[in-house]
Amino acid sequence: MNKPVSRPGDAKAVLTGLAPIVSGNTALLILGSFPGARSIAQQRYYAHPQNHFWKILQALWSGKPLPAGEDSYEKRSAWLLDRGLGVWDVYASCEREGSLDSAIRDPVANDISSLRLPRLAAIAHNGAESFRHARHTQALGVPVYRLPSSSAANASWSFDRKVEAWREVFERYLVIP
Repeated sequence: MNKPVSRPGDAKAVLTGLAPIVSGNTALLILGSFPGARSIAQQRYYAHPQNHFWKILQALWSGKPLPAGEDSYEKRSAWLLDRGLGVWDVYASCEREGSLDSAIRDPVANDISSLRLPRLAAIAHNGAESFRHARHTQALGVPVYRLPSSSAANASWSFDRKVEAWREVFERYLVIP
């Protein structure tokens, strides 16, 4: 009787997501599904240059430029927090090849309710995969919204249309100039 042969690549590694970017002043929590491969490698949310996340935020706060340069991620994180935003993902870990949500397997959910956010006024899911967990986030007792995904793979929405959809939700809870 032959035993199965294990080959490199047969077992998929379990990927671990990023820590939340939140503070006691977070009024609007943006939840993605799970960081893309580049974001995991760089340990930075929305690290892929074609993802529209940072560009959408810059369009909403056009008079407050996003930090650039060597330590820009830490400064961008502070920039988010200064505006009452928080960022996390619905999945803490999963198996996945590549970066597409459709490739996520065996996800383990983050415990969103464990976050201590005394000023939380709403949750906005960044895309359809994240929004699949809206029933869990509704239990927090704040309004929950589905935003069009900031991913470049979401080509059915133009950048301008994404900005307007995000603006509609953000203006309800944050100061947008």
